[in-house]
Amino acid sequence: MTEQRKLLLVSACALIDADGRILLAQRPEGKSLAGLWEFPGGKVEPGETPEETLVRELEEELGIVTKVACLAPLTFASHTYETFHLLMPLYVCRRFEGVPTGREGQQIKWVRPNALRDYPMPPADEPLIPMLQDLL
Repeated sequence: MTEQRKLLLVSACALIDADGRILLAQRPEGKSLAGLWEFPGGKVEPGETPEETLVRELEEELGIVTKVACLAPLTFASHTYETFHLLMPLYVCRRFEGVPTGREGQQIKWVRPNALRDYPMPPADEPLIPMLQDLL
C-alpha cells in the first residue's frame, strides 16, 4: 500500500498579452522552489472554485482584474512531490484590466512561447509548456 499524500489543488493562469507573450512570475526567496518561474495562481481555498481562486490571486499577486468568464480551461498538471500530490488546472486569460506588477516582491516577465524553456520551472509546470506552444 502506498503512503497517503495530501492532495493539493492549485489553480494557475497563462496570462497572454496582445503580442502573444505569456506572463511568468518568479517564486520569491523564502518560498518553496524559490527562484523558479511559474504561471501565476495559487491554492484553491475551501468554498472557492479554481476560477474564483484565479480572479482573487491575480488581483492580490499582480494587481490586475479579470472575470471568471475570461478564463478558458486549457489543460492540467498532476504531479507527485515528496510530501503532497499537486493537481493544477491551467487556464488561459487574454482579457484583463490593469498592468501586471509583482505585488509580493516577485519578478515577472512576459515571455514568448518558444522561449518558455529558457526559464527554470517547478516540475509540475514544465509539462504545460508544449500545450501553450501549440496554442500560440
